[in-house]
Amino acid sequence: MIELFVSSLITFFVVIDPPGCAPIYAGLTTGASDVQRRAMAIRAVGIATAILVVFALFGQALLKALGISLDSFRIAGGIMLFLIALEMVFEKRTQRREDRAQKIIETPEVEDVSTFPMAMPMIAGPGSIASVMLLMSQVGDWSARAVVLGALATILALTLAALLAAGPLMKLLGARIEAVITRLLGVLLAALAAQFVIDGVRASFL
Repeated sequence: MIELFVSSLITFFVVIDPPGCAPIYAGLTTGASDVQRRAMAIRAVGIATAILVVFALFGQALLKALGISLDSFRIAGGIMLFLIALEMVFEKRTQRREDRAQKIIETPEVEDVSTFPMAMPMIAGPGSIASVMLLMSQVGDWSARAVVLGALATILALTLAALLAAGPLMKLLGARIEAVITRLLGVLLAALAAQFVIDGVRASFL
């Protein structure tokens, strides 16, 4: 169970990337009061939590209804996570997030960023949705599923803390340290993604 918790924790930390969400949130909420920032951060994480829990609990049923096997989803999800990992290593993901944030900032009529783009796609994006469905599909009993959900809850709580402390966190880390952390997390995600693909291929053909 400890191994499952640690593995799930690392996976969710890498794909949700709380330190990476913090600077984006800080940029999106420039000019907002402390009360507004706090409210939007709580709302963003709350909405993202609801989305991820729904996919965690009902994702497999959805795949079944669509006629998609879990092994096929493991392979597809692993490939998608591997592409995200490559973007992290070469800083493409960070650039895309910053570009999206800049577009929101330049649109004056958009005030509340909690639902878009923070809750989705930045926190509950394709990578985190695929990850929670993949991890839940690999465990059978509810105790193991509770471990996966516990790891998800831990990372979402960490994400909330990062959003609430976005300003001070950015001053502490700095751009260079953030870039190094992002690259290291990308390498870890690539290894995890490769394992998802290997497991899916092995189950499909053996």
